Amino acid sequence: MKAFQVTAPGEARVVEMASRPLKAAEARVKVVAAGINYLDLQGWTGGVGPQEYPWIPGGEGSGVVVETGAHAIGVAVGDRVCWQGVLGSYADEVVAPADRLIPIPEHLTFDEAAAVLLQGLTAQYLSADAYRIRPKDLVVVHAGAGGVGMLLTGFAKSMGATVITTVSTDAKAMLSLEAGADESVPYADLVEIAKLRAAAVYDSVGLATFEQSLCCLALRGTLVLYGQSSGAVPPFDLGRLGPAGSLIVTRPTLRHFVRSRAELLARADDLFSRVARSEVRIRFGGVYPLAEAPQVLDALRSRFTTGKLILQP
Repeated sequence: MKAFQVTAPGEARVVEMASRPLKAAEARVKVVAAGINYLDLQGWTGGVGPQEYPWIPGGEGSGVVVETGAHAIGVAVGDRVCWQGVLGSYADEVVAPADRLIPIPEHLTFDEAAAVLLQGLTAQYLSADAYRIRPKDLVVVHAGAGGVGMLLTGFAKSMGATVITTVSTDAKAMLSLEAGADESVPYADLVEIAKLRAAAVYDSVGLATFEQSLCCLALRGTLVLYGQSSGAVPPFDLGRLGPAGSLIVTRPTLRHFVRSRAELLARADDLFSRVARSEVRIRFGGVYPLAEAPQVLDALRSRFTTGKLILQP
């Protein structure tokens, strides 16, 4: 098999290596497209990832099942499938637990499936469960021009909410408005947003926005802290939440919302159905060969890219 192998922080090469034998409940998939995510960038630069080198990054992709183990369930040879949370996807094949592979509906291409799954499932559980959006809710979405931010905006609008997003530039404001936001404002305008009192604030920024996010909430409002791109939120006195209006703060993560195959498939079906109805839109930033992964990751780190980036082996 061919794989993009990280040999040290910031150093990698495309190598030929032996395929791993299947375990009974696994399937081998010929990779057609791999999605690039910020977690891959952190691993590439040495921020997170395995403690030992070499290793293969990538946790999201799509392809065709070419082999199944004796006790693999849910898939068969020839099936078009996609996945998230399966490490080693920057390669021309990946071995995955068969019950974590999701059938790709006919209306989606391999690139589209690889582009939307991780961020789309995140937007799905955030809007359906971390805080269940109701018609006429006012919600605030930080980083509204980011991958999750734009998809989450689409989910929220389709559920009848009014959506205000925060962004860092005028260009990103335009992207957010194109994704369906009712209003997109600079982070500095959070003080004005606070006067509107939102039912929920979805915060992927963390340290830089946490206090302002709390101030934006209505009585019994919910702050969904699902990321920390600006740094971790320091220890917080829960006693503040009562006097502030019986507020709720939650720190969810995707893996706890797709624990069973049934739950995984149900969330994916909701996501794919919304894509088919154009309630959420996939925005591509570019499709690149596997060998160009270092340059693409560096561009991602420099924030020179917009939209989902895809690698093809």
